[in-house]
Amino acid sequence: MPKAATPKSSKNEQRAWQRMLSGRRLDLLDPSPLDIEIEDIAQGLSRVARWNGQTVGDHAYSVAQHSLLVEHIFGLIVPDASTEHRLAALLHDAPEYVIGDMISPFKAVVGGDYKSVELRLQQAIHLRFALPPAVSQSLRGLIKRADAIAAYFEATRLAGFAEREAVLFFGRPRGIDPQGLDLTAMATQNAQNAFLQRFAVLESQRARKT
Repeated sequence: MPKAATPKSSKNEQRAWQRMLSGRRLDLLDPSPLDIEIEDIAQGLSRVARWNGQTVGDHAYSVAQHSLLVEHIFGLIVPDASTEHRLAALLHDAPEYVIGDMISPFKAVVGGDYKSVELRLQQAIHLRFALPPAVSQSLRGLIKRADAIAAYFEATRLAGFAEREAVLFFGRPRGIDPQGLDLTAMATQNAQNAFLQRFAVLESQRARKT
């Protein structure tokens, strides 16, 4: 009579969750909106460096600060944007509080598995904050445009790209006055606080409208 299969030891099981400072335990393979807190997102994004940390300044330029820049540029592109759309722009890179900021060349090497994890996290984050889980194609295009403009200015001001090289990768940032953009890298706590404050402002505006 064949022996029954021996259950796998818990020591051999792969851990697919991360414990947050809030006490939440977020499962990367099946993320629940109930395990997502804006404080954890701000904590993580303010400590994740854009451009793999290869930027000028006394501090790393964080994903939290990049998110603020993208939301600001999005507002310049779409002055009459709804609060919900501006919130979606602010949270466009929110999954990186868990999975980090992979540079585009590495994403291309990793392929589909990375994107599927990122998409599940993004959908859970949107549900947590009462946004549609799937972003419309038109809104996604506008956020991507704002993201590319932000990347251009980050590349040329912070990451050592020549303008010609940045245009090749990110396009020319038409219609945006760079003088109005502050790209001085913030200290970690300042970036975290600024992200939380902007989120609170958008949430307050949304509450007043409803």
